[in-house]
Amino acid sequence: MPDNENLQAEKITTMYVTTWCPYCRNVKRWLDTHGVPFTTVDIEQDEQAAQFVMSVNGGNQTVPTVVFPDGSVETNPNASYLAKKFPQVASK
Repeated sequence: MPDNENLQAEKITTMYVTTWCPYCRNVKRWLDTHGVPFTTVDIEQDEQAAQFVMSVNGGNQTVPTVVFPDGSVETNPNASYLAKKFPQVASK
């Protein structure tokens, strides 16, 4: 699992995903379209990542779970939420 502290220090958004999740694809598409750098971690391949996701989602493995560069965490953020988190790119 990537070291969240290092990713936050580098100002990288981390998205915890599964390969079959359509909501994950939607968030990835928004981030790609707007040029937001991010990394993904498949919780089905990384037990520590799965444990982290459960720790921030009341024991559930809910994806996408996104950790933003400011350290905040959001589960399944919609386009409006992402635009507010990344106003510098949302207007492009």
